[in-house]
Amino acid sequence: MLQAFLLSMQTGKGTRLRYAEPLWSNYQRLLSDETFLMTLRTTFIYLLVQVPIMLVLAMILAVILNDPNLRWKGFWRTAIFLPCAVSLVSYSLVMRTLFATDGFINDLLMAVHLIDSPINWLGQTGTARIVIILGLLWRWTGYNMIFYLAGLQNIDQSTIEAARIDGAGPWQTFWYVIVPQLKPMILLTAILSTNGTLQLFDESWNLTRGGPSYTSMTMSHYLFELSFLKSPNFGYASAISYVILILVAVLAIIQMKVGDKRDG
Repeated sequence: MLQAFLLSMQTGKGTRLRYAEPLWSNYQRLLSDETFLMTLRTTFIYLLVQVPIMLVLAMILAVILNDPNLRWKGFWRTAIFLPCAVSLVSYSLVMRTLFATDGFINDLLMAVHLIDSPINWLGQTGTARIVIILGLLWRWTGYNMIFYLAGLQNIDQSTIEAARIDGAGPWQTFWYVIVPQLKPMILLTAILSTNGTLQLFDESWNLTRGGPSYTSMTMSHYLFELSFLKSPNFGYASAISYVILILVAVLAIIQMKVGDKRDG
């Protein structure tokens, strides 16, 4: 980490590096780099749209699959968790095929007359971002569901029975009894999901290659391109890596302060 910080204050191409004048030049450059600012906005779009939807879906699925009367619970839990164990390259190829101009999704939508002509999902800014969000939801919802299932197993059932005796309905029981006891797990999944999204690279690289025109690219993807594609600029890429680190740390601290309100 210290070496990366020192590197972030250097400039030059490839291995021909020298300390910048002033030392913070790379960080100044970030403020006027339109591509970086675009990747920053795009990453936060993924964060603000995908993470809340994913965590709510994970919670709903966990509550449903925690029902003692549900049959084939083991099968459903495994089926929903399985996507996060699938090879990233394999699932990316499947997603790219599904959302191709002549792919299954367009064929299905035209068959039910929701669209008249194929949509270029991966060639337009809005739809390319939607494909990445859908890919993230498919791959990581089951992962977070497992955390909530573990939390639900440890809830004191007597509190739920007491709420029902007092006349609380299913929603009131869930919101006022179950959710407060799941707060540590909700905080954990929120921090993990936020950190993972801010460092997102795989989906941006494999699903859209950052296109069209960098509009679906994430910060980590841009960092990778600066480091290993075109003319390597390790100093500037290191500055971006430290910006990502600071964002991850700041958001984690905010979430801890907001979510962790234990009696002291």
